[in-house]
Amino acid sequence: MNKLYIGNLPEGVTAAELERVFTEHRISFSGRFLVKAGYAFVDCPDEHWAMRAIETFSGKVELHGKQLEIEHSVPKKQRSRKIQIRNIPPQLRWEVLDGLLAQYGTVESCEQVNTESETAVVNVTYANREQTRQALQRLKGQHLESHALRVSYIPDEAAEGGRGAGAGGSPGAPPKAAPPPEVPLRLLVPTQFVGAIIGKEGATIRGITKQSQSKIDVHRKENAGAAEKAISIHSTPEGCSAACRMILDIMHKEAKDTKTADEVPLKILAHNNFVGRLIGKEGRNLKKVEQDTETKITISSLQELTLYNPERTITVRGSPESCCRAEQEIMRKVREAYENDVAAMSLQSHLIPGLNLAAVGLFPASSSPAVPPPPSSPPLSPRSPRFPRSPRSPPETVHVFIPAQAVGAIIGKKGQHIKQLSRFASASIKIAPPDAPDSKVRMVVITGPPEAQFKAQGRIYGKLKEENFFGPKEEVKLETHIRVPASAAGRVIGKGGKTVNELQNLTAAEVVVPREQSPDENEQVIVKIIGHFYASQMAQRKIRDILAQVKQQQQKGQSQSRRK
Repeated sequence: MNKLYIGNLPEGVTAAELERVFTEHRISFSGRFLVKAGYAFVDCPDEHWAMRAIETFSGKVELHGKQLEIEHSVPKKQRSRKIQIRNIPPQLRWEVLDGLLAQYGTVESCEQVNTESETAVVNVTYANREQTRQALQRLKGQHLESHALRVSYIPDEAAEGGRGAGAGGSPGAPPKAAPPPEVPLRLLVPTQFVGAIIGKEGATIRGITKQSQSKIDVHRKENAGAAEKAISIHSTPEGCSAACRMILDIMHKEAKDTKTADEVPLKILAHNNFVGRLIGKEGRNLKKVEQDTETKITISSLQELTLYNPERTITVRGSPESCCRAEQEIMRKVREAYENDVAAMSLQSHLIPGLNLAAVGLFPASSSPAVPPPPSSPPLSPRSPRFPRSPRSPPETVHVFIPAQAVGAIIGKKGQHIKQLSRFASASIKIAPPDAPDSKVRMVVITGPPEAQFKAQGRIYGKLKEENFFGPKEEVKLETHIRVPASAAGRVIGKGGKTVNELQNLTAAEVVVPREQSPDENEQVIVKIIGHFYASQMAQRKIRDILAQVKQQQQKGQSQSRRK
């Protein structure tokens, strides 16, 4: 995304004038300006410079009395389902943005982009091209809290790759295998050292980038006032380690020169999904890393995790050389866990049909910020792996029980929040009346396919945490009910309770199938699931999988009976 379209040019403008304007504003460009009547094109060295040009010029800089309009230049063949929305008010709540985007179609992902601007930027992918086209036309120029939105297409890499193959590849030749998805190295550094890491006018960070052949994002704008900031390093494992060593050396030097810290530990952020395998059974893996690298390693508590922050902090103490050796071992295990999970999920994509798992946080996005956006995003990267999409699944009904005092927060003023949530998740969401006047819990009835269930339930968990219905160190655990055919309940329990025990061990959720339960009028019984969001989701999907197998076997048996 480094080719720019420059619009609203005055008549007779020359390439030399455009070069002068870019040079005056210290925006790098490569090659010549291609000037047409009223518009022009130019290439920037990389995506970073393209974004800086857009933020610097659009609607802010005039040339001969006309304000320049700059956006990504995207050929029609590459205009598919992706757009970039800029100039979003930084204080805008995610559910408001979700509701706005959902008006134009099904949002598959919404990823926040790290920029130098004070306003927010997101990349949005819709379910089809028509939805994307409508969103672009309707959102462009729309005002949100006195900010006029700027919207442009994002190039479709698949279309670009296909065109290139057609031009230079051999007809009939098999497509090249996609490179393995990268796992960035994510560091947490004290805020007082960020200036030294970036250097004067970015000179230091550019030097690190060049020497380590990596792309480095310093997330300065996020978590205003926080004592620590996240840094994402995208490169080969060797490149990540080289950049890590340089950053660690800078922090040690700065601490020594300013006498601001006696010790500078290395802090690595890793998604909770992978930390268990890093620790190993009874902590053996972690102990071995400590012994081999002569370091002391601690990992932040599970209680600090939230739906929006699934990362844990791995703190490594020791000499700079020892910390760097530990980083290599830690990230090797994290990458192995990630690759194993991606391979397993590709084979079992039916687990959550039609859902982009990377975008909703089951796998980390490769450039996610320190606190990923809500499940529509995630959080959260154009490099996120794509999983095969399954045919649309039939709707499911799930009952989620929330604290009675939280009903107002879920519904919102005049029902706005629950309406936005329903549109965002493409699900029916209703609050059932209380069972009794003094009832401490209320039932939320959610109807929709698996993807809708994931999004809707995820937002409910997040809202309860956000509104402080659970303590800062308290994990949000809710009770969920799903109804299953009474004839299939035995399969969920398994012989001697074996299946339900395996379910609980695998998902970390409590799964209860009441044995004395009488079937309802539809010959169904309730299965209770109690746990945090990811545990509950995994248990729900596993139970649905068992029910699908039972149904398939019954249909097969009926088919064989008819043949006889």
